[in-house]
Amino acid sequence: MYKATVRDREISGKTALVRVDFNVPLKNGEIGDDTRIRASVPTIEYLIGKGCKVILCAHLGRPKGKVAPEFSLRPCAVRLAEVLKKDVGFVGDCIGDEVGAAVAKMQAGDVVLLENTRFYAEEESKDEASIVEFGGKLAAPADFFVNDAFGACHRNHGSTYGVTKHLSPCVAGFLVELETDQLTQILQAPQEGFVVVLGGAKVEDKIGVIKSLLPKCETMLVGGAMSWAFFKAKGMEVGLSLCEPESVAAAKDIYATMGGDLKKLKLPTDVYMKNVAGDHQIKHAAADAIEPGWDALDIGDETRKAYAEVVLKAANVFWNGPMGKYEDKPFNEGTLAVAKAMGDCPGFNVVGGGDSVAAVTQMGVADTIDHISTGGGASLEFLEDGKLPAIEALDDK
Repeated sequence: MYKATVRDREISGKTALVRVDFNVPLKNGEIGDDTRIRASVPTIEYLIGKGCKVILCAHLGRPKGKVAPEFSLRPCAVRLAEVLKKDVGFVGDCIGDEVGAAVAKMQAGDVVLLENTRFYAEEESKDEASIVEFGGKLAAPADFFVNDAFGACHRNHGSTYGVTKHLSPCVAGFLVELETDQLTQILQAPQEGFVVVLGGAKVEDKIGVIKSLLPKCETMLVGGAMSWAFFKAKGMEVGLSLCEPESVAAAKDIYATMGGDLKKLKLPTDVYMKNVAGDHQIKHAAADAIEPGWDALDIGDETRKAYAEVVLKAANVFWNGPMGKYEDKPFNEGTLAVAKAMGDCPGFNVVGGGDSVAAVTQMGVADTIDHISTGGGASLEFLEDGKLPAIEALDDK
């Protein structure tokens, strides 16, 4: 990694402020998936081993700058303690006297988790001065800063950027290092045998990564509702399929600007659609035979087979986004077909994005994936040009 990590600075016995990504699925106080919590453990254990006092800060959900008990990080402190097999303190605020008092009581090797940084509007302020000021309040009890929240590194917030204006050194944790190294390998993959699989709903959210990777890859496979936007941009009938105007505009932009690289862009040749305007019948159809009143919800059998064959032959493959309405059966089958192919692919394979990760887990192939990214949006933005703003704010190696 081109930025300094915790290994590159003398931090023994100091107080660390560590930005972690604990934005986990939480319902009625129960954590649905603790992957992101477990991903923070190597850095935390390293700092404990160095005799540091470890102050963790993170966000959860979108409380919009107000205290919202349903977005409290307290359950994450409980789960982290179970994973570390060590007491983890919890502070009911992230700045101010309560934090200062808690840190003053800490001993070397102790760990505390602060309350949700997004309970303060300044965390996500559009005004840099406010972000930096809030970062200063977060930084107050610490000696140095560690960013190990890759999934939040595409945003210049108080806890990812503002703190870097107040602490030194500012270094990457092991998760940020791992994510950066693995995604750089994808970004620098030779064109021959390099396959990109993109799904989901919004072309406009992925236009940057499409423009970045389409010239570099051998083949780009597109599925999910993104496909319908490309169909409509070509003047095809999409019926009542999910197809936002912004996505169609983005698809038209790609068609207008990508020139000869467009031959690498592959769209579904068949679909499964539902008659939402009638009896909710499900029907298989060619991609150019979607009917008015029908909703295309998954790639078809021919496309599933073709996409799987391409993935299985890949030397390097990156996948982000479902191939259909993954949460509703039977429209999860296209996504699961790609997941199985990813698991069986002998090449270097990387998966990013919630539904994609869920699919490889459901298919029982997660252990065969070379890298599963913890940051869907961050991984896409990194693949645009190999940089993320919060990582750029860290010290050079």
